[in-house]
Amino acid sequence: MDEAERERFAAFLLRMRGAGLDRRDLMAAVEATPRASFVPPQWRADAWSDRSLPIECGETIEGIDLQMRAISMLSLEPGSRVLEIGTGSGFTSAVMARLSARVLSLDRFRTLCEAARTRHETLGLSNILIRQADGSQGAPAEGPFDRIIAWASYESLPRSFVDQLASGGIMIAPIGPGDGVQVMEKLTKLGSRFEREVVGNVRFQPMAAGVAAAI
Repeated sequence: MDEAERERFAAFLLRMRGAGLDRRDLMAAVEATPRASFVPPQWRADAWSDRSLPIECGETIEGIDLQMRAISMLSLEPGSRVLEIGTGSGFTSAVMARLSARVLSLDRFRTLCEAARTRHETLGLSNILIRQADGSQGAPAEGPFDRIIAWASYESLPRSFVDQLASGGIMIAPIGPGDGVQVMEKLTKLGSRFEREVVGNVRFQPMAAGVAAAI
């Protein structure tokens, strides 16, 4: 990091501490992952801000504060097997890979998958598998997972994921109307049901089925 980016990173750390998010392992994983490399050059001055930024394929990278709040709620452990729905730039999968055993990240855009894979290879992260796939229903053939996180919204509680979570597993997902405010929820698997906890209000794009044909 240059001096200007270090100042922006320090401001981010202060925001996190003010919000009660001061997990050392998480902050160390974030610091080791050069966020400016995961956003388009024209937006790098805003990489550590709490605003969504445009990336390729008409998609966005969420503000760093929201991303860290969601990842913190996952309570990742060194042995965690993680499913991420919505690779985007690949930043969040890179952070989670430093805190867990394995991350499978799905995205419907080939362009985003290839760019994320290149960034991960540059960082020497070998425990991430990026795949172009329809992630709307998860990855039922590859579970169970200890943690699942979705970066697009579901209209209603995604009960199809109960069978993809290990006992005591956690899923973070935005739930609500695709054209309005959603509630990001922490869903903890207890037997055949979810225990629900609100993370906060968010605005995400609705979950789209299928894969992009051209990009």
